[in-house]
Amino acid sequence: MFRSKFWLTLVLTLPTLVWGHMLQRALHYTAPAFPGAQWIPALFGTAVFAYGGLPFLRGARREIVSRLPGMMTLIALAITVAFVFSAAVALGFPGMPLWEELATLVTIMLLGHWLEMRSISQAQGALGELAKLLPSTAVRVLGAGADERLEDVPVEALRNGDVVLVRPGANVPADGVVRVGRSTVNEALLTGESAPVEKADGAKVIAGAINGAGSLRVEVTGTGERTALAGIMRLVAQAQSSRSGAQALADRAAFWLTWVALGSGAITFAAWLIAGASAATAVERLVTVLVIACPHALGLAVPLVLAISTTLGAQSGLLVRDRRGLEEARRLTTVVFDKTGTLTLGEHRVVSMQTDGDLAENDALRLAAAVERDAEHPVARAIVKSAEERTLAIPAATAFESMPGQGVRATVDGRQLAEGGPNLLASLGVTPSAQIQAFAEKAAAAGQGVIYLIEGVNALAAFAVADAVRPESAEAVRLLHEAGIEVVMMTGDAQAVADAVARELQIDTVLAQVLPEQKASHIERLQREGKRVAMVGDGVNDAPALVTADVGIAIGAGTDVAVEAGDVVLVRSDPRDVPRIVHLSRASYRKMVQNLWWAAGYNIVAIPLAAGVLAPWGILLTPAVGAVLMSFSTIIVALNAQLLRRVRL
Repeated sequence: MFRSKFWLTLVLTLPTLVWGHMLQRALHYTAPAFPGAQWIPALFGTAVFAYGGLPFLRGARREIVSRLPGMMTLIALAITVAFVFSAAVALGFPGMPLWEELATLVTIMLLGHWLEMRSISQAQGALGELAKLLPSTAVRVLGAGADERLEDVPVEALRNGDVVLVRPGANVPADGVVRVGRSTVNEALLTGESAPVEKADGAKVIAGAINGAGSLRVEVTGTGERTALAGIMRLVAQAQSSRSGAQALADRAAFWLTWVALGSGAITFAAWLIAGASAATAVERLVTVLVIACPHALGLAVPLVLAISTTLGAQSGLLVRDRRGLEEARRLTTVVFDKTGTLTLGEHRVVSMQTDGDLAENDALRLAAAVERDAEHPVARAIVKSAEERTLAIPAATAFESMPGQGVRATVDGRQLAEGGPNLLASLGVTPSAQIQAFAEKAAAAGQGVIYLIEGVNALAAFAVADAVRPESAEAVRLLHEAGIEVVMMTGDAQAVADAVARELQIDTVLAQVLPEQKASHIERLQREGKRVAMVGDGVNDAPALVTADVGIAIGAGTDVAVEAGDVVLVRSDPRDVPRIVHLSRASYRKMVQNLWWAAGYNIVAIPLAAGVLAPWGILLTPAVGAVLMSFSTIIVALNAQLLRRVRL
C-alpha cells in the first residue's frame, strides 16, 4: 500500500514542484504560463494531501482514539497544518503557501514507511517462506503388494494412518514414520543443519523436509496444524507477539517524545511570532519541528532487532517462545543442565572397554555385539548400538541361548562365546586378568555397569555400559565457560555417576540425587545467591524448574517442538545451542543499544535545529529537508538492525 501510494504521490508532486515558487526561485527559471497555471500547486498539493496523506490521517485517528499519540499523530498534524495554512493563503490570507513542502513531505514520508515496512516484512517473513516447502499434493498408497495402487490427493485430504509415497527429490507432505525404504532427508528447515539425515524403517520424518535419492513409504502421524512445521510457526508467531522489557522502554520513550515534539512545536510557533516573523515562517518552523521529531527511528529501533533475532534463531534451530527469555539470556551467570537426555543421550552405550591379550577393541566389540544381537535386554541393545555407531561389521551368530540371571551365549565365527555380568563369571569359574579387574572396579565406582566377554575360562574383554555423554556436551560447557558462565549439572542419579560425568565434562557444580519435585527449589536457591539462572531440561519432568528459572530452555527432541515449558526450545537437542542463545542475546542487545542511541541522539540534535536555533547564522531547515533527515534516521536504524543477520551462531 505504501509503495503504491508513494509512486502515484511522486507523480502528483512533480507538477507541484515545477509550478511552485520554491523550485523556481532556487533554480532561477520560470514555469510555463497558461490560464489557471497559478492553481496547479494548490490542486496537485490538495490531491497529494487527500490521497497520500490518508494513511497518516487514519493512523492518527487510531492513536488519538486509543489515547496513545505517536508517530502518525505528529505526521498528520504536520501535513494538516501545512494544508490548512496553504489553503487559507490560496483563499486570500496573507503569506507564502507551503504546497511544495506539503507534497514533498507526504512523498518522503510514504517512501520512509515503505522502506520501514519492507524491512519489517523481511524480518518477520523469512520463516514464513518455510510454509512454501509444503507440497500441495501427496501420493497416497492404497493396498499392498500386487494390489498396491497410487493416487494423487491434496495434502489436506491426508489423515493419520495413511501411507504416502515420497519420491526422490520430493518434499515430505506430512509428519510421519518411515515404514518401507531407506534414504537421506534434508531437515534444515527444522534444525538449521544442511547435512542430510539417514532415514530407514521406523525413523521419523517431518513435513516439508526434502527427500534424497531413495524412495520412502511413510505412515502419516501428523497433518496440517499438527505438524512440526506448524508448531514452529506457532512458536515464532507467539514470540513475535510477545513483548520485551527493552521494547516497552522504547515504546514509552516514543510516547513521551511525541509530547515533547508537540510542546516544542507550540513553543517554536509562539517564539517565531513573538520575534516578529510572519505567520508563514512560524507555520513552516512548526511543521518542520513536528516532522523531524517523529519517533519513527525510536519506535523501530527495538522491534525490528527483535523480529530479526527471533527469525534468525528459528532458522538455526533456536525457537524463541518469549522474547523476554531471549533478552534475559545475555545476563546469565549460571546455566543448570539436567543430565539425562540433555548432557547425555538418555540411552545406554559402551562408554569404555578393556581387552586382554592381543584382541583389538573393535574386534572385541564386534564379537560382543554378535553375541548380544538376538537379546532383548537394554544392555544388549547398548552394545549392539555402540558397534553400529562405529560402523563395525557384526558377524552372524548361531546357537544363541539366554541364561536367565547370568547372560547369553552363542557361537560366532566358530568360537563359543558367552557374555554377562559378575554372576556369569562366578557360574563359569572365570577369573579376569588384573587389567580387566582394575577396569571393572573403576567403572563400578563411577556407577557404570560392567559386562564381560568370555571364551572358555578366559575373560577376553570387559565393557563399561552407562548413559553415554553426548559428543557435543564438552564443547557446550567449554563455550559457556569462555562466555564467563558457571555450569551446574542437576540429576537424580547417584553421586558417583554424576561426579564421573562432571569430571569428563569439567562441570563446575554437581547436584546429584535430586528428585523432580526438588529441582525448582534448587533453582530458587541459586537465584537467592544473586545468580541469573537458566535451566536446560526436557520440558516434561523439568517443567517446574524451567518456569522458575530466569530463562527456561527446553530440549525439543527432534520433531517434538510443541514444548509448553521454557522460553526457548532447542530443536536439535544439542547442548551447544545454549551458548548460541547467549551469543544471539548479546548480539541483539548490542544492536538495540546502538539503535536507541542513534534514535535518541538524532532527536536531541534535530529538534533544536528544526526550531531554528541556527537561524541567526542563516541556517534554516525546510519541512522537506526535515522529512528527509527523519526518513534517513529511520533507514539507518533499519539497516543497522539488518546487520544482525551477519551474526554467526
